[in-house]
Amino acid sequence: MNTPSLPDPKDRPARLTVGVVGAGRVGPALAASLQLAGHRPVAASGVSEASRRRAAALLPDVPLVPPAEVLRRSELVLLTVPDDALPGLVAGLAETGAVRPGQLLVHTSGRYGAKVLDPALRAGALPLALHPAMTFTGTPVDVQRLAGCSFGVTAPEELRLAAEALVIEMGGEPEWIDEDKRPLYHAALALGANHLVTLVAQSLDLLRAAGVGAPDRMLGPLLGAALDNALRSGDAALTGPVARGDAGTVAAHVTELRRHAPQAVAGYLAMARATADRALAHGLLKPELAEDLLGVLADQAALPENGGDQ
Repeated sequence: MNTPSLPDPKDRPARLTVGVVGAGRVGPALAASLQLAGHRPVAASGVSEASRRRAAALLPDVPLVPPAEVLRRSELVLLTVPDDALPGLVAGLAETGAVRPGQLLVHTSGRYGAKVLDPALRAGALPLALHPAMTFTGTPVDVQRLAGCSFGVTAPEELRLAAEALVIEMGGEPEWIDEDKRPLYHAALALGANHLVTLVAQSLDLLRAAGVGAPDRMLGPLLGAALDNALRSGDAALTGPVARGDAGTVAAHVTELRRHAPQAVAGYLAMARATADRALAHGLLKPELAEDLLGVLADQAALPENGGDQ
């Protein structure tokens, strides 16, 4: 089957046909944002029923077709699959001849830079890594959240302007990340965002166990203020018993956690130690108080998991 060749990149019209390989939470939202900027989504691939629903909600009338067909129809292809699946997908598409010269191939993985697209580069594609630093729900609200969202951008120098222009068209703010810094960049985001969800969910569970009827309403203002303070002031925003060196209070916390939520003990101790180290380094925790506090944390960490029940 003959496939139409793409125009030379310098001759390509400003508006592009857009395809999505992997209709998870991210791809349809980005394609919808590009559509608002005047580009034209023409095809998407998705297997699960959830993927089909997302595509229908965010990209109505866009047909779902196999990945190779997405590439055949599209000048700009969004590869929005899980990190671990990306290298194999790129290699497979390149080996089967689905990738065409001059085709913009964009992946949204935070972990990888542009080099993961090398098999497609050898086939003549133009490789871009555009990772939105945002959590996605798979609903139309995601398109709104892209306004002002930072994107981690990695691409060959000659494609830097094109990559940054696409991010701006989606309403985002480009932030250049060197190829070798991508894993560290991604780890930082996971530490701040993914682990935050776990901490908040644990806190909600504990408040319910303590008899609080509306834990979300209680935590909302507190967490909002803590996040705002942390973003403004960094470590200077540290408060609470660890930063104050209240060793007895911390010991009481761990005792209660062992009784009511033993699965949360390890996380509490690890975060308390990290908080103590940062508070001490920044002069917030007095050294004479730190000694007792760190002793409590070490003693608690040495106990067996059922140590609080002995």
